[in-house]
Amino acid sequence: MTAETEKLRELITRARFVLFDFDGPICRLFAGHKAERVAVELVEWLEGRGLRALLSETEREALDPHIVLHAVDRRHPGSDLVAELEERLTKQELRAASSAMPTAYADPLIRTWTAVGSRLAIATNNSPRVARKYVASRGLTACFAPHIYGRTQDLHLLKPDPHCLNRALNAMGAAPAASLMIGDTPSDYVAAQRAGVPFLGYARNDRKEKLLKEAGAEEIVGSLELVLRVLREQSASARS
Repeated sequence: MTAETEKLRELITRARFVLFDFDGPICRLFAGHKAERVAVELVEWLEGRGLRALLSETEREALDPHIVLHAVDRRHPGSDLVAELEERLTKQELRAASSAMPTAYADPLIRTWTAVGSRLAIATNNSPRVARKYVASRGLTACFAPHIYGRTQDLHLLKPDPHCLNRALNAMGAAPAASLMIGDTPSDYVAAQRAGVPFLGYARNDRKEKLLKEAGAEEIVGSLELVLRVLREQSASARS
């Protein structure tokens, strides 16, 4: 057994509660409905209302809908404008959920973790309505419900703030040290650190892995297949 596999085994063995980020570890939400296009549409919507100046050139060119949303919220926190922009993003995410691509091995991993008695939650910056729609389409609702925590009107509480992780932990009565967060972005890692939750990074490509390592993440897998294999081996040894 490699040192990396042994560290992974330790993370899995300790995890009685598993918190999944949604877009990345569970599915690629914008696989068929590009996030870049969504960001452009949000920018165009603002510009059509004479609000181009709300965004810097960098924010306009980032092609990330969450950056657009954050930027407007910083300048007009809690406003009707932010509420409408957030609702427009949620509708685009709901459309995207219909063509989302399941992350390889995510479904069997989720079902196996549930079968061995761990309790699962979703902690995401996406709308919780979107996560609920997607897991229902995969027959996974019972694995998570009611513990799906996502974006609220309080946009300053998005990850890297640990708010959604803490909501999940509190609702499940979970000790942070007995939990595990699986995420694919630096903000997931930072939120886990702030919540005191061990972290496992999922990086589907070299760019994702580089960003996670630069943020400080140490345990990173390129496929959930290894996680599933270790979990199944652990389950089999516990039965024998």
